[in-house]
Amino acid sequence: MSGWQLSGYTPVRQLGAGASGSVVLATHDPTGTPVAIKYLVRDIGDDPSFRTAFREEARLLGAIDDPHVSRLYEYVESADGAAIVMELVNGVSLRQMLRAHGPTTPESALCVLKGSLAGLAAAHAHGVVHRDYKPENVLVTGDGLSKLADFGIAVPIGQGTGTTVSGTPRYMAPEQWTGAPASPACDIYAATATFFECLTGRPPYQGRDLLTLREQHASAPIPTDPAPVPVHDLLRHGMAKQPGDRPQPAQVFLAVLDQTAGEAYGPEWEERGLRELARRAALLAALWPFPDGSSGATSLASSVLGADPGGAPPRRGLVHRGRKRTALVGGALVAALLVGGAGYRYAAHDDPAGAAGAAGPPGSAGPAPSGPPATGPTAVPASTPAPSLSATGTPPATPGGTPTRTGSAAPTASTVRTSAPAPTPTTSTSPPPPPDVTAPVVGAVGGDPGELVPDGCPYGYRTSTISVTATDDRTGPAALKVTFRYALAGSSSTVAMSPVGRGGFQGTLGPLPKPAKSSRLLIQVTAVDAAGNTATSASPAYVTLYADCPIG
Repeated sequence: MSGWQLSGYTPVRQLGAGASGSVVLATHDPTGTPVAIKYLVRDIGDDPSFRTAFREEARLLGAIDDPHVSRLYEYVESADGAAIVMELVNGVSLRQMLRAHGPTTPESALCVLKGSLAGLAAAHAHGVVHRDYKPENVLVTGDGLSKLADFGIAVPIGQGTGTTVSGTPRYMAPEQWTGAPASPACDIYAATATFFECLTGRPPYQGRDLLTLREQHASAPIPTDPAPVPVHDLLRHGMAKQPGDRPQPAQVFLAVLDQTAGEAYGPEWEERGLRELARRAALLAALWPFPDGSSGATSLASSVLGADPGGAPPRRGLVHRGRKRTALVGGALVAALLVGGAGYRYAAHDDPAGAAGAAGPPGSAGPAPSGPPATGPTAVPASTPAPSLSATGTPPATPGGTPTRTGSAAPTASTVRTSAPAPTPTTSTSPPPPPDVTAPVVGAVGGDPGELVPDGCPYGYRTSTISVTATDDRTGPAALKVTFRYALAGSSSTVAMSPVGRGGFQGTLGPLPKPAKSSRLLIQVTAVDAAGNTATSASPAYVTLYADCPIG
């Protein structure tokens, strides 16, 4: 641990090293809190565009403070270098656990999914989409609790459009392959794909090249076997091909999960699941930052982005983590592809067959085969060049958001290309935008109040506010046509809804005429974007209309 060191922290030992820098276990001097500090190598840290990217991401992620998310404490710049301070989680990654012990019990898999959905819900509530959820980025503590880590390629909801996409192919939602803007639905898909891997020991799709994987995610049947039958519906809903068919927001999926787990495995399912996860994590205690079991993460105030604090305690303000696209943190396979399948290019570590996974624990034989192979279709002829694309490989992540040790002190990434036929040359300097084929994303519907009286009654509620969230990759809220529909006395009615707040829409149900008998009205929402793509609400609402007026 030579060279510039961040003042205000006492280094303990090095946790890992990679091409972009080294990771050090340290303690915060004023509080004694253990942290992980990532020191950037000078040629990366001195790049102005690189530091600008860090600042932007700090503003994006600084507000997320949730027990299911590994916190980002501080990004510090000085004339001598740059460093990131991260929460140190005492435990192991889900990838290490699956590699060492194989599939989990159904209760444990449900616990992992529940904790992950809670962490994703916190991120989505702050307008952030993770985009790279996978076993490497889920950390399991000695108590069996799971934390979501490594927001290296996270973006604000609705951003990320263009001709390139980022993520790990084995867990990417169908729309993520097309360059569609980031939405919470893609995180829900990846979390469910990882849930399948916890249950079965393998990813849901195992194509040996990017083209095959893309086709499998887009059109192959959603796998449910050999997962237990009680969770098949969770898999089918969470990995639905259309984003609007997945339970949204994440809290909706959480409610469905709790109900399913309770009915299938009894009221104590979560206690059993956490106990088993803790047991498995304890078997890998030698890989923990604190093998003796002492706590590795306590509350630490986030600090302001700026110069070396000079030993002062962290101040409230911005926090930060580096981006994978600049080879800083995490083990994602960052796949770059032309929208429409013109070409693919991705970076892998020394074992291309394991590119989608992280390096194993120290001394392990290496990652299990889970990524595209080193070879693929014939490269595009030089006489017909495809537009240039790039991707960056990055060191894998360990507990606390730090890279795992690999067989080499400074692993390097080797670029592997597989290509489809190049597009026909045109006079345009860039390929035309693809047609809009992505339907809007519509969440669950709510009705408040849920009980109405007929029009003319002197007491009781005669109208109900129907609310829903709806977003689209290209159409803004003002141009998005959102309506709700209900049926009463054999006839259907449609009511327009208006945008309110961020992605929200509301409409009014009622007043309604007196029915022949009390009726339970099903309320379903439809959203249509500017291109005519249509989506229906993931979950309807029900409003009861009574036949008689209440007395007093």
